[in-house]
Amino acid sequence: MYDVLILGSGPAGLTAALYAARGGKSTLVLGGTTLGGQMAGIATLENYPGFRGSGMQLAEFMADQAKSFGAEIKFVSAAGIAGDCESGFAIGCDDGQTYTGRTVIIATGASPRRLDIAGAREFMGRGVSYCATCDGFFYSGRNVMVLGGGNSALNDALYLADLANKVTIVYRKSEFFRAENVLRERVAARENIECLFNTDLERISSMPDGENGELIATTTDGRDIVVDGIFVAIGHEANTDYLTEDVSRDEMGRLMPEKMPDGVFVAGDVHSGVKMQIATAVGTGCTAAMDAIAYLNAKK
Repeated sequence: MYDVLILGSGPAGLTAALYAARGGKSTLVLGGTTLGGQMAGIATLENYPGFRGSGMQLAEFMADQAKSFGAEIKFVSAAGIAGDCESGFAIGCDDGQTYTGRTVIIATGASPRRLDIAGAREFMGRGVSYCATCDGFFYSGRNVMVLGGGNSALNDALYLADLANKVTIVYRKSEFFRAENVLRERVAARENIECLFNTDLERISSMPDGENGELIATTTDGRDIVVDGIFVAIGHEANTDYLTEDVSRDEMGRLMPEKMPDGVFVAGDVHSGVKMQIATAVGTGCTAAMDAIAYLNAKK
């Protein structure tokens, strides 16, 4: 039985692993399918203090640092949590194994919110994408659309503008209220980015002849825009589907630490009431690990 089981290998989970292992606690990270969570898909980090590079580079550095103090990382995903602080927690995973721990830190983060309109599911992976850094290369020299108006959407648009012929941003509000000013200025300065405000996507369909795999993006104000790819950045949803319905969640589906069972702690984007930033994920990961250490020490 491990002292600390950590669900998730994003910045919160890896920070928690570093602190827990360095605190002398046997630590296992159940890291999901890939290292780094959403951070791994960031091409260039500009607002994480003291570091400039890709998100994957930072994730690898964090993982190596945690492992240097004895933390273990397995790339499996939790399918459920059973047990309690007295008998220990049992985490069933998609590899068919069950891992047990005296405490659990939930740092499973959030995933991009899926677009729920006609054609969105049909063209998923065939023109509709939720990851610009993953799929942007396939649209070099072509015309693409970005749906959304927050930091993620504008970062995606700027990344794609370096690859694509033209980027069209579609946003349902009158301006980018939620995005940082520096991103708004950069978008405005790019000649191959066009912004369409006060409209949204109504449906996605293919060209009648299917030529070149182009799509028709129909907006709510009646425009048909022909594009090669559509990148969706309309927010995130907490990754908590593996938890039972009796676990308290806020209106965004995120977890409230004060309502978790004894011995269960929360960190990162799945944590209620915190900004979804790498810096805040690191802070909550540190806090969760220190709380878990104090909890374990008090049980001795």
